[in-house]
Amino acid sequence: MCTRRQGFIFFLLMETQVTSAAKFSVFAIIAIIAAILSFATGPFLGLVFALVAILFGVIGMVSAMRSSVRGGFVGILSILAGIVGIVAAAVKAVMWLF
Repeated sequence: MCTRRQGFIFFLLMETQVTSAAKFSVFAIIAIIAAILSFATGPFLGLVFALVAILFGVIGMVSAMRSSVRGGFVGILSILAGIVGIVAAAVKAVMWLF
């Protein structure tokens, strides 16, 4: 049989919720790094990094829909930077050819 004190302790344990801080998505971090690298490299690697930034940005955005993961804005920013990185890679390629 449960005493009154044990019942109160059990009630406190049942009401306590453990919440952890939301952590950034690894995919979003990789995406923003790839987006930055797409501007710092040549035309071929710039294109590769821009495509990686877009792919990982989408994955980071989707994974940020969970409440325990952050990085949705970083994912969007990476996608936009990846698109601009593709344009920059194309301009670099044209300048390299001529």
